[in-house]
Amino acid sequence: MNAPDRTESFILGENEKKIEEKADTRTPSTSIFTLNKEDHTIGNLLRSRLLQNRHVTFAAYKVPHPLVHKLELRVQTDGDITPKEALLGACHDTVRDLGTLSREFTKEFELRKMVGAAQQQNGGHD
Repeated sequence: MNAPDRTESFILGENEKKIEEKADTRTPSTSIFTLNKEDHTIGNLLRSRLLQNRHVTFAAYKVPHPLVHKLELRVQTDGDITPKEALLGACHDTVRDLGTLSREFTKEFELRKMVGAAQQQNGGHD
């Protein structure tokens, strides 16, 4: 079969970096970040988080080709912070939100387990 190895879509190659930054010389305070082995999931998440930052004037991403596992994220700021600082902030905020989501989900799951156990002990009667 001539299909590519499935791990090619998410495991970095030997000399491949996860993320690379290139300044856009045509537009001030703008960088293009190339994220290797990523897709629309992280692209859309970071784009929306970046646009919540008051210093970010533009954020968008594209996947240049559907068979090449990389995305390009363009970030422009007002100059008070760099695009790299904006992206790092967006990443930190996203990780914090995911931690909150995990804690809340676990708490809700445990509460539902306790309620279910209590209902079984009562024979299903409230």
